[in-house]
Amino acid sequence: MRKNQKGSNKAKEILQQIGFDEVTELSMKDLLAGFDVIYIEEELNGSDGVIIRGKSKTIIKVDTNISTLQRKRFVAAHELGHFFLHDKLEFHLDDEKTLSWNRLEEVHKRGIQEIEANDFAGELLMPEQVFRDFIARKPFGPDLIKELSERFNTSLTSVIFRMLSLEIAPFFVVFMADGVVRYWRKTEDFKCYTNDITKIQPPEFSVAKEYINSNYEFIYEGAEKTQSIEKSTWFKLNDWEEDIEFNEYCLPTKKYKTLISVIWEA
Repeated sequence: MRKNQKGSNKAKEILQQIGFDEVTELSMKDLLAGFDVIYIEEELNGSDGVIIRGKSKTIIKVDTNISTLQRKRFVAAHELGHFFLHDKLEFHLDDEKTLSWNRLEEVHKRGIQEIEANDFAGELLMPEQVFRDFIARKPFGPDLIKELSERFNTSLTSVIFRMLSLEIAPFFVVFMADGVVRYWRKTEDFKCYTNDITKIQPPEFSVAKEYINSNYEFIYEGAEKTQSIEKSTWFKLNDWEEDIEFNEYCLPTKKYKTLISVIWEA
């Protein structure tokens, strides 16, 4: 897992400084005002967020066309991360390529500052200790991911990546865009192995492949969101191993043609 903790450590420091365990109930406008930062929502024409640092004031803008409050909160938190971490940024735009968990390879290309700002946002919106306490003794799966999303007012995607970063349960995550795997990661205690699947299509009998073939439409609802697959669908089997049951849960985004697949042992 990534060793750079600069972003998350700064968020922990800020929460301690303001005396809050979490900021879930605060509007981003009120939160930023506490740091003497002006929050504005307006049409940004291609960008999701921008930070403008002046001599006496800093302005953070979020695109008013973003469809969900959860996304707006994450964008604002990302820009606030730049404010605290990167004082040489006087004017900086962020878009899908710097803010999306689905396109982490592009985030990496933009430099460490974007990773740090995303980590800051994750810790600020889903503080580690509160997050872990809420999860304690609850079974892993789509219901828990949805419950966490509602509890912390964050997107399902952000929750999945937060669980991955904090090593919550043994599971494997694949991020796909335009029908091919862009990035994959597993928690350290997930002991299955796969060849490098980057830049290729997902396996033929995977749930991910079903969603791609369905043009990223939601094809499973309710309890059926968790689909049963065989271990060998995604992972190598030793000669002495029998195939066993695994679960796969997918989150498609039709607008961007992206898909997240979460896989774990049944």
